Amino acid sequence: MRIGELAAAVGVTTRTVRHYHHLGLLPEPERLANGYRDYTLRHAVVLARIRRLTELGLGLAEVRDVLADDAGRDLTEVLEELDADLARQEAALRERRGRLRALLDVAELPAEGPVSPELAELFAGLAPAADSPMAAKDREIFALLETAAGPEERERLLAAVGGALSEPDAVARAHEAYAMLDALAEAGTDDPRVEAAARALAGLMPPELAAAEPVDQEHGFLRAMYADLAPAQAEAIRRALRLASGGTR
Repeated sequence: MRIGELAAAVGVTTRTVRHYHHLGLLPEPERLANGYRDYTLRHAVVLARIRRLTELGLGLAEVRDVLADDAGRDLTEVLEELDADLARQEAALRERRGRLRALLDVAELPAEGPVSPELAELFAGLAPAADSPMAAKDREIFALLETAAGPEERERLLAAVGGALSEPDAVARAHEAYAMLDALAEAGTDDPRVEAAARALAGLMPPELAAAEPVDQEHGFLRAMYADLAPAQAEAIRRALRLASGGTR
């Protein structure tokens, strides 16, 4: 992704992205031979998390502390301190404090946090797949999409995915799909397991989220996501998206 595509995907300005580079919050990729910087899915995931933290009222120094702690322990401490501060300004900051309180009421903050209570609940329902590398990537992408989407789109996304996972055996089938994708980490794109994984994944995609036309596989976000995966895993997801949207393999 170019810097403009990255900023648009997360809902910030290119000036904000450059400011976070300057502060050392967001790694800056090397320039390619053509002079452009190529941003990956990892940059989008980190940028989305910075946005969520700053929207809760955390200063950039606090954001730096949270990002430095992968386990999320510092995040809980920072949110508790922020809650106490918001309590003293309750009249002006009642809406922000309500959002914070909802996060602190979650039994266990997910590693990708902060996310909405609804998304945290969805993650909790898939908890048995926590050791799956592909499941971890999926969680990061859901957190990114929730951050970038508008309120209506976010509600539609969570309702569709939550409804799909409430179907009988849906969680077990999701775990099976994650396992199939994990098994493709060292495989070639011509491995017969790619097709099986694609069909398993397509069967999990909510119909209401499937595009009416085959998806644009050259979209900057999709290209960045594929680049973050092993070739066979990326191919399985390409095929799954085509199948789910009514396209051909």
